[in-house]
Amino acid sequence: MASSTRGPRVVRVSQKGQATIPKRLREKFGIEAPGEVFVYEEAGRIVVEPVPSLDDLHGIHAGEHERGEVMERVRELRDEERRREDTRAERFRPSEDA
Repeated sequence: MASSTRGPRVVRVSQKGQATIPKRLREKFGIEAPGEVFVYEEAGRIVVEPVPSLDDLHGIHAGEHERGEVMERVRELRDEERRREDTRAERFRPSEDA
């Protein structure tokens, strides 16, 4: 996929692990602020993708999937991310033995 962005850009990561997606990229990919994105690892890279809105999902692949299947997959991905975040947060909680 050809890109009209100007190459890699360094963004700061806060103490809370937050990074700001540059405005140019948010606009190009339709990422609302505040909003949600999918974040996952693929082939050794961190990937950030917009979460499609319900309007975007309406009617896609009609006939190829059971009704609600796409939204169920979106929910599964969100749940997986929440579980990973909970697991990560659990590792950083002080132990009661300390």
